[in-house]
Amino acid sequence: MPLTANDPKRKTWLDTPADTDFPIQNIPFGVFLTRDDIITIGTRIGDYAIDLGALHQLGYFKGIDLTDDIFLQDSLNDFIADGRKTWRLVRNRISDIFLEGNNSLRDNKEHCNKVLFTMDEIEMQLPVDVGDYTDFYASKEHAFNVGSLFRDPENALLPNWLHIPIGYHGRSSSIIPSGTPIRRPVGQTKPGDYAIPGFGPTKLLDFELEMAFITTDSNDLGKRVSINDAENYIFGLVLFNDWSARDIQAWEYVPLGPFLGKSFASTISPWIVTLDALESFRVEGPAQNPEPLPYLKQGKKKNFDIKLEASIQPEGGEETVVAASNFKYMYWSMAQQLTHHTVNGCNVRSGDMMGSGTISGPTKESYGSMLELTWRGKNPITLKDGTQRKFINDNDTVILRGFCQNEKVRIGFGECSGKVLPALPF
Repeated sequence: MPLTANDPKRKTWLDTPADTDFPIQNIPFGVFLTRDDIITIGTRIGDYAIDLGALHQLGYFKGIDLTDDIFLQDSLNDFIADGRKTWRLVRNRISDIFLEGNNSLRDNKEHCNKVLFTMDEIEMQLPVDVGDYTDFYASKEHAFNVGSLFRDPENALLPNWLHIPIGYHGRSSSIIPSGTPIRRPVGQTKPGDYAIPGFGPTKLLDFELEMAFITTDSNDLGKRVSINDAENYIFGLVLFNDWSARDIQAWEYVPLGPFLGKSFASTISPWIVTLDALESFRVEGPAQNPEPLPYLKQGKKKNFDIKLEASIQPEGGEETVVAASNFKYMYWSMAQQLTHHTVNGCNVRSGDMMGSGTISGPTKESYGSMLELTWRGKNPITLKDGTQRKFINDNDTVILRGFCQNEKVRIGFGECSGKVLPALPF
């Protein structure tokens, strides 16, 4: 099916900023609360949120096989479960409705008042009901840096890392939308001189610059998804801050892996940008050596050129960009992650989320966490207000941004932000 919505020559009759993350070529999907306190599924063009529930009720999706309530829900799960054909038909139709020269909606002021909202009139919600969440560890530079810090450069990558996408099952209940504050977590830390574990608020709170992809129903229990089919089951991507309490994690992660050091909060951006919208930004990705086993061999360009950055903003102060990375650095691609996830017969469902793991690049400025940027606190970062950070302080706000851009179009994700509140007292 042609991706007509991707045509870089398309312009919209909506008034949109030239540098918007959300041109008519993007058309992401999300869930928001309207000015009338109604939760609806929607999309965004420029600084306008578009109520797809109202648009459907008014007959603008005529000819597309959709249930009456498909957009009148508090999550995208059912829409995602309809599959790629439906996603493409709906996205193309939205592009046509708002295309410059199409006056069917534009000249109907009554309909426009029901469908269009400015961003300050709505409240974004979590876009999907995340049933299961898996976090991978798929950036070679990040894995090498962490291995060097906790072991040594000669043994930084464990023997399995170059052969399989490493992952663990995370906690889906604490995935929250951008703008939701988080509490500094409390837990046990590594024993000191008297062999008694410490206990209290984490002193090493960190962000992790990641992206996550959202899946549709892909396989029945006991069956697997092939590498050639994997992308058909990936709906789209969000920015992802997988907050980490490094001192709590360091004490608990042997032998079973992350637990309280990761499960207290994970923040995602509220608009899911479809894989289709990113099609023109494909790149090869890093060479894989040794060659993956046959079930993980991916023939086409497997990565996407998405520029990423992380900023820290102290309370009342100006934000400072502390990291600039790129999704193209991922060693293991999304398709390889999903294929490996199901090779044992694990079933994946609509609305499941899979994090990339911290995305670090080859230079210090492109490291995707404070653990790496400050080299475990040895090299503090100076913010614009003159204060220094080894890790994240109370009342700091961490802001992630991401976008793709070429000479024809810019496709962005907006912001993924969260403010750190002090730990609750006992």
